[in-house]
This record gives sequence, C-alpha cells and structure tokens, in this order.
Amino acid sequence: MAAVSLALLAAIAGQVAVAGQAGPSGTGFVYDPSYLNHDAGPGHPESPERLRAIVARLEQTGLMQGLTPIRPAPAPLKWLTTVHSRAYVAEVERACREGRTWLHSTDTGICPQSYTVALLAAGGVLKAVDAVMAGSVRNAFCAVRPPGHHALRDRAMGFCLFNNVAIAARYVQGKYHVRKVLIVDWDVHHGNGTQAAFYDDPTVLYFSVHEYPFYPGSGAQTETGAGPGEGYTVNVPLPSGSGDEEYVGALEEILKPRALSFGPGFVLVSAGFDAHEGDPLASMKVTARGYERLTRIARGIAEQCCAGRLVSVLEGGYNTDALAESVEAHLRALLDAG
Repeated sequence: MAAVSLALLAAIAGQVAVAGQAGPSGTGFVYDPSYLNHDAGPGHPESPERLRAIVARLEQTGLMQGLTPIRPAPAPLKWLTTVHSRAYVAEVERACREGRTWLHSTDTGICPQSYTVALLAAGGVLKAVDAVMAGSVRNAFCAVRPPGHHALRDRAMGFCLFNNVAIAARYVQGKYHVRKVLIVDWDVHHGNGTQAAFYDDPTVLYFSVHEYPFYPGSGAQTETGAGPGEGYTVNVPLPSGSGDEEYVGALEEILKPRALSFGPGFVLVSAGFDAHEGDPLASMKVTARGYERLTRIARGIAEQCCAGRLVSVLEGGYNTDALAESVEAHLRALLDAG
C-alpha cells in the first residue's frame, strides 16, 4: 500500500474517541502503522502484509470512514503480569534487544522491534476495552499483531508473544470490576494459551471451535476445566473440511445456550480468520459470509447479556485476500445496527 495511505491512516488514528463523545459510528477500530514493524522473518506467514491487506480493503470499500479510530498505547506491566510472569516479559524484551530471530520455537520469529510492537498490540486491545466501557463505541475490532492466543504464562509459541485477549479479560475484571467475561475463539487453531490462563477459573467462560486434531494438539472435547473452573472451558473440535454450517451450528447450538446461562458482563472474541477455505495453513471451508454469521451470533450474545459490550481481536488468517474479505464481513456485522 502506498506510503501516503499509511500516513493518512496514522493521522486518522490520532483522533482518539473521547469518552462519552459520539463517534462517526458505533464500532471502534484499533490500528497503528507501528504494527507493521514486527518482522517474524523472511517468508513467514504472519507478515505485515496481513494488516496492509486489511487496511487497503477497508479504504477501497469506504468502510474505514464508518469506523471510529482508537489509538493504541503500550500495555502497562501491571496488566501484562496478570497473565504472564515478570520473568517472561523481561525475557521477551531481552531477546528482542539482543537481536535474536526467534523465541522458544522457530515458528515464533522476532526482531528488535517485536517487544515494543507486542506491548502496543496488547495495549491496543485495552484501549478498545476502555472505549467500549466508556460508551464511546458499541463494540470494537483490533487489527493488531503479533497475535496472542497461543502465548502461555512463560512461553512464546505459535507466532504469539503476549496473550492479548487473556490480558484484556483480566483488565476488564481488574479495572472495571466486571466479574464474568466470555471469550469466543474461532481461530482454526485451538487457543491453548488462553485456555491455560483460565482453566481453573469460573469467572471466565472460554469457548473454542477449531480444527482437530491439529496444531497445537490441545482442544479435545474432554478438556472442560479443572477445580472451580470445571465446565467453564468449552471445546468444539471439528474435523478437517468443516465449513460455515458446522461453525455456525457450534455457536448456535453449543455456545449460545451456555453463554446466555453464564451471563457475561463483557465479550471478547479471538477473531482468527484462518478457517477460511482459501487459507494455506489449514483445511477448513469457512467463507467470509460464514464469518459474518459467526459475528452476528457473538454480537447477539453481547447484546442480550451486557449491552453489546464486545471487543474482537485479530488472531490468524494467512491468505491476505481471504483475510481482508473476512475482516470486512466481520466489521459489517459489528457495524450493522439492525
């Protein structure tokens, strides 16, 4: 995308929505050109081109003009360490400063800027939560990278450094005293890091629908939580080749009744778009229309339970055309007032 386009977007992003002030729409959009500075290595599928494709699509369709820009800020250590250990956060910083090219596994590439970008990714989601809780937007989508749902307390994996959604869940609870949070994860890969963060916690309902068996090997239907968290982890493993109907069925028939019974005060979505039929890293058959339907179900739950308070966060999606099309469909469903 042309440099002038990125510069224009950066200027727009500076117009932060003021708490309580009506924006041009009810859907917030977190993005910053700094997210392009994370370089996972030559040929790595988690590349800056993913966000460039999303932004270009939103500009070309005119959808960008209907979104309320939310400017990110680095996540404070206070909130990072609700999910990750201080030692791990320091390790990520040190590894990037020393110029290492990967952390813990060769699939999680890093560069000198990765620590700063990862802080901004997690912090961008927190700013989206702030905007939703302030009532300046109804809901929000965070076009951030690196993704987060595989990141464990003390370990990077699966392209992920900090668990953006898990940190946001603790932020909602800690800053806004929202007791119960729902996390809906439809990335094609199971969010093992998010599951681990809340496995024994009855205040966070974690729902994942994913290809199985597949990376990272977790997410069996029998994984339902432990101790007081028993029953608050819900996994729906689907076979390769599953498409729109199987995914929509999982959310309508399994997630929806469980979520309405749970009664969350906030909804977070790990919005991976790599179950798309065109994605090179998986074998599922979801379409952009399917993602629109999934979004409407998640949004409906938020509207029934918590005045529509929902923040979705980009996870996977590695065919840039399919990703951009799917994000557009996702945002149209979030924007639709009907």
